[in-house]
Amino acid sequence: MNKFKVFLHQRLALLWTVFILILCTMKMPDSVGESGFFFTGFDKMVHLGFFFVLTILLFYGETKSQRRHNFGILTIFKILMLTFALGGFIELIQFKFFTYRSAEWWDLGSDMIGVFMAIFAYVLLNKSNYEKES
Repeated sequence: MNKFKVFLHQRLALLWTVFILILCTMKMPDSVGESGFFFTGFDKMVHLGFFFVLTILLFYGETKSQRRHNFGILTIFKILMLTFALGGFIELIQFKFFTYRSAEWWDLGSDMIGVFMAIFAYVLLNKSNYEKES
């Protein structure tokens, strides 16, 4: 398959990744809970949501590219590794380059919880397609 077509099908995931990178490197308000909008743990919820959506978009792009709705364990493993690398990269650049942001293991953990939730949801919602392949 043409490599360009793969990127074409994954354009939503690529745009979402750029969005994640921009928001994860922006300076955030210093005080949590003062504005009434942010609360303790809000950052973790945002990380979880970002990576949940990213994983769903990666599955969507893969569906468009392969024209099928069920994937093998290798595809799921690739998505896991890609999202883990992205989450680790975000924490690394927050640690090394942005003094106004802090790198936390819990952020990476929240990222991966979002990924696992999306994988679970995708497999659960496409269970009938997986059973047809057996």
